Amino acid sequence: MTRETPVALQFDGEALEGVLVARRDNARRPGIIIFPTVMGVSELELGFARQLVHLGYTGFVADLFGKPFHGAPRDTCFGELKRLRSDRASLRQRLLAVLEQVRELDAVEADRIVAIGYCFGGQCALDLARSGVDIMGVASFHGLFDPPGLEPQPIKAKVVAFHGWDDPMVPFEAVVALGQELTEAGADWQIHAYGNVAHGFTNPDAASLEIDGVRYNALAAERSWTSLINFLEELFG
Repeated sequence: MTRETPVALQFDGEALEGVLVARRDNARRPGIIIFPTVMGVSELELGFARQLVHLGYTGFVADLFGKPFHGAPRDTCFGELKRLRSDRASLRQRLLAVLEQVRELDAVEADRIVAIGYCFGGQCALDLARSGVDIMGVASFHGLFDPPGLEPQPIKAKVVAFHGWDDPMVPFEAVVALGQELTEAGADWQIHAYGNVAHGFTNPDAASLEIDGVRYNALAAERSWTSLINFLEELFG
């Protein structure tokens, strides 16, 4: 029922290659951009995209690091993470370029787009909303919350963040700060916090990263996915 198609994008001299996950009939449907974890485009995000297609959406797994880094070792991916996070203004432009690419896809309704992301990708989803761009909503799963340090913009997208309360990468103060930031930007926002849940809770293979404070939690994964479905139903009616 689904087809998966690589989609190339040139950004700042880099060859990016996301993956379109859509129904075979190619009918236009609301588009869901998925920004991956630090490991880049992987089976984890493709699996989420397939689930979204079965729910009636078109999925697009964005590539932020570049095609040469698909399947790269963990340390290499963390190096790319550090590089992109070191220049949040450039990262914003990269995210906006991906958005414009998705708007032009035949299988996507250009005015009905949501962005979701996991870990670093969760921060990317938030940063896309922070740009003030006109999209319907964003959702962050165990994302990083620190602001980009750029001129604040009114946030048009509805925002939801799914957060593990014991996430060592996002302390309590960062959660409060995000709420204050979103309020000041005029956003319609939600933060769902899950008790006794760490970072990376949606990833069944989280333990393979061998990072303290990164653990899969099946119940939190199920709860956050159900909440995402409700969020999408609210947005798209």
